[in-house]
Amino acid sequence: MTFDAIGIAGTALTVHRKWLDAVSDNLANVNTAASTDGEAFRARYVVAQAGEGTTGVYVQGAAYGDAEGRLVYEPEHPLADEAGYVRYPDIDLASQMGQLIMAQRGYQANAAVVDRAKESYQAAIQIGRS
Repeated sequence: MTFDAIGIAGTALTVHRKWLDAVSDNLANVNTAASTDGEAFRARYVVAQAGEGTTGVYVQGAAYGDAEGRLVYEPEHPLADEAGYVRYPDIDLASQMGQLIMAQRGYQANAAVVDRAKESYQAAIQIGRS
């Protein structure tokens, strides 16, 4: 049972780490400008799924935001088109910050499960030695 807890929490740690990576990429590129004839930075979202035939959770893949982004009127920007528009990603900063907190707390919770399972396993070994 202890090994199951460590394995399950370990898969969740991986998912939460990849979620944190995606959110940090999105936050780092929230102000990345592109010309209107190109694509805006596309936000990345982790798609997780329960393991089939096994325990735990796994990253199935990634979903991406809209390449259209949002047009902002900035005629002084070096990438501005003739009309003065620049393309920015359509990333909601508040939503990303909320996801950052959830991913961080999930990672911390699963790390605590691994620690507690390890302590239980070590206690069982000590009992067996007595």
